[in-house]
Amino acid sequence: MRTLCASTLIGEFFVIGFAGLVAMKGDISGTVVWTVCGIAMLLSVLLCGMLSRPGAVQIGWALQIALVASGFVVPMMFILGVVFAALWWASVNYGRKIDEAKARWATQAEAQAEAQPQ
Repeated sequence: MRTLCASTLIGEFFVIGFAGLVAMKGDISGTVVWTVCGIAMLLSVLLCGMLSRPGAVQIGWALQIALVASGFVVPMMFILGVVFAALWWASVNYGRKIDEAKARWATQAEAQAEAQPQ
């Protein structure tokens, strides 16, 4: 799960940065734009390292909601936010399935190794 989720978060890092550049053309000051974008970008990178900790997936969902909500400032972010929310869901859902399958395969391989005479 970590690899898939981290890939999604790194993609979001770049999208947030580019959205910040677009948002600077609006009425919001550059300080506010880069403070908010900087916090979101930092959060996306920090979450990559925290994915194995409890609550990290929920914080990731909060980031997805914030990304969709950023569409009120940069309208294209409504679409990109939904796309990344779908990617986040897929990363979490299929990542857990992959982790479960790896654990099953490791258990089977261990059982086969113990069953074979030496």
